[in-house]
Amino acid sequence: MDRIRKWFSQQETQAYTALASDPDSEASTLTPADVDIDIDTDDSLPGGPISKFQYFVFCLLGCAMLWSWNMFMACATYFQRRFDGSDFLLTNFQSLILVSSTVTNLAGSYWLSKRQATADYPRRIWLSLVLNCVLTAVLAASTVVWIVGPAAYIVVVLLCVVVAAWSTALSQNGVFAFVNTFGGVYMQAVMTGQAIAGVLPAIAQIITVVLVPTTDTDSQAASPKSAFLYFLTATSVSALSLLLFFTLLARHSSSTSTNKLPTDTTPATTTAPLETPATPHRKEVPLWTLFKKLRYLATALWLTFFVTMAFPVYTQLIVSVRPLTPDTPRLFTPDVFIPLSFLIWNLGDLGGRLLCGVYQWRGRPEALTLMALARVVFVPALAACNVRGEGALVGGDVWYWSVQFAFGVSSGWVGSCAMIRAPEVVGRGEREAVGGFMGLCLVVGLAAGSAASFLVGA
Repeated sequence: MDRIRKWFSQQETQAYTALASDPDSEASTLTPADVDIDIDTDDSLPGGPISKFQYFVFCLLGCAMLWSWNMFMACATYFQRRFDGSDFLLTNFQSLILVSSTVTNLAGSYWLSKRQATADYPRRIWLSLVLNCVLTAVLAASTVVWIVGPAAYIVVVLLCVVVAAWSTALSQNGVFAFVNTFGGVYMQAVMTGQAIAGVLPAIAQIITVVLVPTTDTDSQAASPKSAFLYFLTATSVSALSLLLFFTLLARHSSSTSTNKLPTDTTPATTTAPLETPATPHRKEVPLWTLFKKLRYLATALWLTFFVTMAFPVYTQLIVSVRPLTPDTPRLFTPDVFIPLSFLIWNLGDLGGRLLCGVYQWRGRPEALTLMALARVVFVPALAACNVRGEGALVGGDVWYWSVQFAFGVSSGWVGSCAMIRAPEVVGRGEREAVGGFMGLCLVVGLAAGSAASFLVGA
């Protein structure tokens, strides 16, 4: 067994050899004992056997991380119903949600990234999940209890958006840092889970809308009953994620205590890292230092999500080219057509992230940045579709769905390649900090993209 542990330790040391230009890297002084500090078990090492349970939990954490954000996007038709009495809110509520969410998320991510040395990443994760449970329960109650006017309801919604954005910042910072101690395959699980978070809310929205009967006058907006079921589903997802994360923590702490106990250590030095989260000791890595090492990958990431933010704004404005009549199939009425369009984009995003697990970009990082920039062509392609029912300049519904799917694939693949590649080009002691930094870059792209969409008035 000692030979096996020694062999894995040598492999890990070789995998994170110090860069010649990295004076802060710790790779040159690593010992087998150092390597074992941040690793759960031998099967968690990159290149080793994959733990299905850990993969599933990280996938679910990625799903819970972005569920609330996608929830606000996919529930656009219900919000249209609630804001029907105000032309300004009906036109701008999606942009207000985007700006409030991304600005709060950006501020939270930056604040959390500046507090690396004392960060308790597991605590940030479970606190985020608790906030999500409370938030979605409040939104579910708002569909049947707090029946107020558009002005009052936008206040409720934006307050929920701010809490959800802070929760997402906690989750992004915690999960991206925590998963980097397990290996690259688990980062791919998180990214896949994020894409699933786009697919499942859209599916849940479509199912709840179809299950609840509607009248002809209600065919353009989701009913309160369907929204209630939808938000209740989100509560269940967060609760399940919380339960499984605590199970992962318990197994992680148990395995580190069992597998990393040398015979000549004292009780003060054998405590698992996760058992004493209140007093962690980490080297503070300046954000500028990380940016210099990751400038092309970081730029590719924020550019990807900057362009991606055109998708939610256009998707809730584009309707079917078929005229809306009493005989129009339910698939082409706005209350189903809009969530279906979100689903198609997110299926593409999921496909792109899964594709990254099969083929990752191993060429020059500069090329990945150019690919991210080239995605801007999807914006005029969406603008040429049937925006606000004013007529499509190019193609019909099939063309629109094809554009959405390709847009999603490009977002999922480029973003995942940048995230997975980042920990490979820094020293071992910087891997946790890289997770928070790349999460911050992602949020910068989201914030800049939503602000641009709001200013342009898309």
